[in-house]
Order: sequence, then C-alpha cells, then structure tokens
Amino acid sequence: MKRTPDLSTAVWRKSTYSDGGDNNCVEVADGHPGIVPVRDSKTPDARPLVFSAASWSAFMEGVKGGADVSTIG
Repeated sequence: MKRTPDLSTAVWRKSTYSDGGDNNCVEVADGHPGIVPVRDSKTPDARPLVFSAASWSAFMEGVKGGADVSTIG
C-alpha cells in the first residue's frame, strides 16, 4: 500500500521556466527524499502529483534536451 506523503508544511517554488505570472506556473516542493511533489499554481489546494526523484530527473533531462513533452500523456 502506498502512502500519501504529508505535504502540509511543504515549501513550494515556481519553475524557473515560468513566465513570471502568478497563476500559470508549475511549482515543486524540495526536501522530500526520493520524491518530487509537483502542483499547478492555479489550483494550489488540489492534490499534487508526486513523482519518484528518478522519474522527475529523467523528465527534466528530456525537457532540457529539447524533448517534445506535449505528447506525454
């Protein structure tokens, strides 16, 4: 059984790739060993997505390398 991590005290930071807008950003919370919580700033009270650190790292490497992430889904 997987448990949902307690993110009630998570400190969220906006993506450095955001355009600076207040409500159109991807936010991540650091400091959670082995996982990367991710949320949409438009819906901060919604349950965040939680990725393994390895999966998030692979995703970010793909983005940095120019992968077309619009086809992921």
